[in-house]
Amino acid sequence: QVQLVESGGGLVQTGGSLRLSCTASGRTFSSYSMGWFRQGSGKEREFVAVISWSGVNTDYGDSVKGRFTISRDNAKNTVYLHMNSLKPEDTAVYYCYLRRITTRYWGQGTQVTVSS
Repeated sequence: QVQLVESGGGLVQTGGSLRLSCTASGRTFSSYSMGWFRQGSGKEREFVAVISWSGVNTDYGDSVKGRFTISRDNAKNTVYLHMNSLKPEDTAVYYCYLRRITTRYWGQGTQVTVSS
């Protein structure tokens, strides 16, 4: 069983920065990708970012491209999401995931609120 725990969410002002972390525990393996989705209140789930096992390949949702950076530390089984130039539109619950082959595991989510 794989467990994912997010941390780092909170309240930040518009234009500020925040770093989210997600650490995997349990039966984890090599060669898995990790990433982030988010869901604002009353909105659909939105893809944020993903990073390959090697860290070489990354992808971002259009709404966060150029502002967010995803990274990982495989020794710690942790993925990070560095969020810069935050906007009120970034307010959402952020969920991390781990994907290996066709199986995807999800964290419980962490709230990010960006004030005006």
